[in-house]
Amino acid sequence: MPETSPVAPGAHPTLSEAFSVFARIGLLSFGGPAGQIALMHRYLVEEHKWLDEGRFLHALNYCMLLPGPEAMQLATYAGWLLHGVRGGLMAGLLFVLPGAVVLVALTMAYMLVGEVAIVQGLLFGLKAAVLAVVLEALIKVSRRALKGPSAVAIAVAAFVAIAFLGIAFPAIILGAALIGAVLHLFRSPGFRRRDATPVSADAVADTPLPSWARPSLSRLVSIVSVWLVLWFGPLLLLHAALGERHVLAVEASFFSKMAAVTFGGAYAVLAYVAQQAVEVHGWLRPDEMLTGLGLAETTPGPLILVLVFVGYLGAARFSALDPLLGGLAGALVTLWFTFVPCFLWIFAGAPYVETVRNVRWLAAALAAVTAAVVGVIANLAVWFALHVLFGEVNAYAVGPFDLPAPDLASFDAAAAVIALAAGIALLRFHANLIAVLMLSALAGAAMLLVGI
Repeated sequence: MPETSPVAPGAHPTLSEAFSVFARIGLLSFGGPAGQIALMHRYLVEEHKWLDEGRFLHALNYCMLLPGPEAMQLATYAGWLLHGVRGGLMAGLLFVLPGAVVLVALTMAYMLVGEVAIVQGLLFGLKAAVLAVVLEALIKVSRRALKGPSAVAIAVAAFVAIAFLGIAFPAIILGAALIGAVLHLFRSPGFRRRDATPVSADAVADTPLPSWARPSLSRLVSIVSVWLVLWFGPLLLLHAALGERHVLAVEASFFSKMAAVTFGGAYAVLAYVAQQAVEVHGWLRPDEMLTGLGLAETTPGPLILVLVFVGYLGAARFSALDPLLGGLAGALVTLWFTFVPCFLWIFAGAPYVETVRNVRWLAAALAAVTAAVVGVIANLAVWFALHVLFGEVNAYAVGPFDLPAPDLASFDAAAAVIALAAGIALLRFHANLIAVLMLSALAGAAMLLVGI
């Protein structure tokens, strides 16, 4: 190993070993951000020990602050820590491409036959089993991240704020960071001595970073220049070659803007995307947006891949190309302008993020962000559980609170049985994750066939 790795001695993977694990993560990354973060934690921290807990949470904190899909960016960050830019590219692409390929294939099937319920049914069991994966991760991350009463209070406050008060995600994260820094500066004994420990530099200060993970102005300028060209070069070419009103040029501009403003993940921006794509551009119908969301939720990869469905339909219907070729071009444009910026944020910012682990007040601020992230993951887990276990979930306003109210008559007993069985297998018997997911998928398919 030519350079010191930011992982424990003897735990550093070869590029091919990392490829194998990140490919597995990409193929199994169901369940939205909560499930995907859980999966990465299980493989990278627990099983292979390529990253320690503090570094994983530190990277997650940064990715939660960025626009775009936090789980995809976390995978990119982890790959970058292990093998530099080539590792980050490999991990990020492996996280996105399997789901993108599946979603494009399903979108093509939807265009041809107009019905994808059978596909969603086949993935029913897998989706239910992810509930257990999310719960397992939430328990483990909570135990490691919530070390004191103030951290628990921040996590609970973050959960209430995002789940019931509708407070914007960036405001929650920035508020938590401010609270953590203030508590540290005022030397609060409950927070400073205990809560800052998980992300402080103490446990890793003796682990030197490789050259690619150290800040360098020349490298920063080079990285920013290259990725800005990769981002805006094709954008300008599309506008110049096709004209500003061509659907592919419009999609390139639209999804570039989405890449820069999607703070808080896909859920925070889906309403805006749906309104623009349906009402302004007319690329698809309102019910088709829901179909795309359902497909994205039942395929691997980040939920933001629903944009591929939108881009495919828009270009298939409004470009001069054959619908198949036009749709593929629209999907490619969507993928490029949605995810190229994600690599820019990680490769440019990660070296500087790594250095702040040695700054105690920043470590305390990020410890508070870690606590808030636990609350956010809990919210995602609850949201996911409600929509898996119930066919209809309403919302009721009680004062300033918006409370979810599932329709008890729409309870899905089959999904509950699969989720419970998967939970027992993982939490009680520590069964192999892939085996549990495969058996759950088979159970879901069997239930579909017999009409359960």
